[in-house]
Amino acid sequence: MEELRAKLKDKKRIVVKIGSSSLQHAETGDLDYTKMDILVRELCNLRNQGKDVILVTSGAIGCGRKALQIKPPFTIAQKQACAAIGQARLMTTYQRIFSEYNHQAAQILLTKNTIEADLNRRNAQNTFNELLAMEVIPVVNENDTISTFEVEDVIGDNDTLSAIVTALVGADLLILLSDIDGLYTDDPRQNPDAAFIASVDSITDELLSMGKASTGSSVGTGGMETKLTAARIATCSGADMVIANGRDVRVIHRIMEGRDYGTIFRANRDANFNFTDFIDNLHRV
Repeated sequence: MEELRAKLKDKKRIVVKIGSSSLQHAETGDLDYTKMDILVRELCNLRNQGKDVILVTSGAIGCGRKALQIKPPFTIAQKQACAAIGQARLMTTYQRIFSEYNHQAAQILLTKNTIEADLNRRNAQNTFNELLAMEVIPVVNENDTISTFEVEDVIGDNDTLSAIVTALVGADLLILLSDIDGLYTDDPRQNPDAAFIASVDSITDELLSMGKASTGSSVGTGGMETKLTAARIATCSGADMVIANGRDVRVIHRIMEGRDYGTIFRANRDANFNFTDFIDNLHRV
């Protein structure tokens, strides 16, 4: 896998996903401005190298929840209200930091329907491609103000969303920044004997069985199961994928340099894989 990692520096279109727990102070739930600044600097530096860069970010609901001082349990309407307020605050912060590094950021909010409906999907692709041609960095989130499980119009987590964006725009690398170092044979927070898996050539049934819908974070929605779902979408669509710890977001340039961080999944394009059909079956029993 050293050869595969060494080739990461040559990737041309990169999607980076960062989760809620990586953006907020665990003690207070407030945004971690230092980490956001470093994240944006890393992305701008990739853009300065001539690479297309897309950021998929969580944090809207948590940001809005903090602003409104709402405590759990939450109703769906409260979560949607938090998302509406939090997304505006989150994007304002991103815009300000990107501008400090002389780059433009653009907000794109997606729903499951955006991906499944042919016309909507083509419109989204056109928007992404035009923004990237303008050297703008799209900042993507799910539109939580209108997406709910009740109307089956939800992607549900940003691990999966980032893989969908990867497939949608034809990216050749997806980097998932998580609260864990990579893929393990079991949850290392609960099983000290869990073994780290440095590389994955193909996603097998045995590997999928390791995915457990659990997360060490109280603010995010994605566990290892969602990351393996993301890996399947990304690799079948022709992109390599890396899961790494987002505790230090400077890991992005270290990954791009081919250094040994996180778990790397080898691209394994499947001509028969239809990601829209795959998404249509998400969350269905």
